[in-house]
Amino acid sequence: MTHPTYSPDPAIDEILLRAVDGEALTGGEILTLMDEGEVHALGRAAHDLRLRQCDPQRVTFVVDRNINYSNVCYADCTFCAFYRHKDADGAYVLSYEQIYEKIEELLEIGGTQVLLQGGHHPNLKLDWYQGLLRGIKERYPVHIHGFSPSEVLNFSKVFKMSTREVIAELQAAGLDSIPGGGAEILVDRVRTSLARSKVDAAGWLGIMEEAHSLGMRTTATMMFGHIETIPERVEHLLRVRESQARTGGYTAFIPWTFQPGFTPMAESHPDQLAQVPTSTHKGSIEYLRVLAICRLALNNIANFQSSWVTQGQKIGQLSLFWGANDLGSVMMEENVVSQAGVSFRLSLAQMTALVQDAGFEAAQRDNFYNILRAA
Repeated sequence: MTHPTYSPDPAIDEILLRAVDGEALTGGEILTLMDEGEVHALGRAAHDLRLRQCDPQRVTFVVDRNINYSNVCYADCTFCAFYRHKDADGAYVLSYEQIYEKIEELLEIGGTQVLLQGGHHPNLKLDWYQGLLRGIKERYPVHIHGFSPSEVLNFSKVFKMSTREVIAELQAAGLDSIPGGGAEILVDRVRTSLARSKVDAAGWLGIMEEAHSLGMRTTATMMFGHIETIPERVEHLLRVRESQARTGGYTAFIPWTFQPGFTPMAESHPDQLAQVPTSTHKGSIEYLRVLAICRLALNNIANFQSSWVTQGQKIGQLSLFWGANDLGSVMMEENVVSQAGVSFRLSLAQMTALVQDAGFEAAQRDNFYNILRAA
């Protein structure tokens, strides 16, 4: 059998061929791809692997709404322009009624899922969250995807409970799955610099695996393009792959680029950020390279979401040929990334057209990648 050739470099080509065959690459091989992989070679290999792992004709998306129930947070992440301390101008906690109204608007456009995310609020108690989850489930037929591991750790401190107990209580009240937010880079050197108060790398993974042990599915993310090194990106991927090997609980992986606008990091790390491409043309190429490597490195995760929210619609389309099989959410509402000066929106019709114009069949899915309806 004649094998495809992805790269004129025999060493790179051998790594890519084994990745497309579904083999687990070593950390050194992933690092080689990060350092030396050419964007088109990586894209061709990642696309071939995507065609083997997923429906080759179909690109999926979910219709949901990201409801930030509060922006009160004391994690003080240097990469975040969204949070406020509780007495600051603009600090808020939405009422149940305000959240219900947002869900009703979601259902009117055919939405099936709500993403609940807030910050490290110092005062909200367990009964507030339980009341919210039960109230949503009593009123609406929606999947609740909510509360990142960092939020769960904060809950455990405020509620004086273990993280496993917190997850079990929220699950009993109506929580269906947990988003992969707050992973950033799963290396404690980076996490200490970005947000000392957030959960550490082992804690993030441990909370996700606790959720998996309770029957919950979760996603995983990687925010790159800030102060991390290339080997630290590789370490992040290896840790997620090892966690998936232990539990099989991650439904999807979502890499996305840090957006520096209006963030404290833009002031605290100006020299480092000046060297990092983000929203420029060069940054889009780096995004596609990293996305492809993620697909090739994480051989035990089937679904990879495009970050069109940070990259825009055209790069979102290109990402479908660099390893992504899913365009994430129609994103009826998004507040965090937009606070950093980046804002893209798509209607259901626009999302469908984006997929079809790229040559694929569009399909609306649920959180577990079950197809709800073909477009």
